[in-house]
Amino acid sequence: MKPTFSSFHSLHSPLFHPLLSLHRRPRWPRMDSSSPPHHHSNQNKTKIIVTMGATGCGKSRLSVDLATHFPHSQIINSDKMQLYNGLDITTNKIPLHERKGVPHFLLGDLDTIDADVLPSQFRSAAGLTIANIVSRGNLPLLVGGSNSFIHAVLVETFDPQVDVFTGPDSVSHLLRYDCCFLWVDVAWSVLSDYLCERVDEMLESGMLEELAQFYDPTKVGVRVGLRKAIGVSEFDEYFRKYPPWESEANGRIPKEGCDQARKEAYEEAVRQIKDNTCILAKRQIGKIMRLRKAGWDLKRLDATATFRAMMMKKKKNKSSSAAASDLEWRDIWEREVMEPSVKAVRRFLQ
Repeated sequence: MKPTFSSFHSLHSPLFHPLLSLHRRPRWPRMDSSSPPHHHSNQNKTKIIVTMGATGCGKSRLSVDLATHFPHSQIINSDKMQLYNGLDITTNKIPLHERKGVPHFLLGDLDTIDADVLPSQFRSAAGLTIANIVSRGNLPLLVGGSNSFIHAVLVETFDPQVDVFTGPDSVSHLLRYDCCFLWVDVAWSVLSDYLCERVDEMLESGMLEELAQFYDPTKVGVRVGLRKAIGVSEFDEYFRKYPPWESEANGRIPKEGCDQARKEAYEEAVRQIKDNTCILAKRQIGKIMRLRKAGWDLKRLDATATFRAMMMKKKKNKSSSAAASDLEWRDIWEREVMEPSVKAVRRFLQ
């Protein structure tokens, strides 16, 4: 399927008129607070699957698993940092080989990385994407951790001037789509440990090298667009002291015997990334609870046992016992997360 939202590739698109003054006629529909509701009953509304949860809880894995069970499913990213083209490791974009051929939209499509995407802009982009997917007889799956974007897309009446997650009782339960909400949840004691381990894995996978290439000394302290991704500002101070162009080693994980000051600067940046990742996860969970309290019918899927088994597997050596542990967490995921999700979606689509 050819992407139908090429105008999303640049903030010079009319879609981003709140940020830039343009004189071209908008190619995409405006869907702000003045737009009338699309439908008045669930019977006539477009059906979509919405997968929610804190960062690192397995939303992307679940969405791809579901898409393999329900043919013609197509995934729409709703993670604001993953909208941008670049920093694939740092922003945890799902690798191409893990997508299993499932089409993904609004994922790495935005080339202009030095401007923010507003919820109202995402509402327009995602709304058109959903309409295009449905017009071809396919099932849209909205997946991501940016709950302000999810709220903006789904509510019937949207006021871009109001932050619903800061005001009292401002979250609406009236939605313009018929939604099946799947909330992947993990006990905090397990999730926080996993998130810290994941940061180490990301660094081992090339995150530091990626950030070294992205580093721009003229933009240190600038917090806009892709530069808001966790990892960028945390390593700015490190790269300011140890510029990557002065030595290739500065863009690599310090090894034993390296300069102690550089090692300490690196470890401080890593500590900040872990702290800020956990802060983000807590904030995301808080917003999900606000949505649930407002009447959003979220089906909670407890993935705690899966993540506990995954972490146990990582602590073991590569042996037969480790292979058994790998099989164990996958079995738990299938039984406690995947199967209930498939049943919920099947009932929803009937």
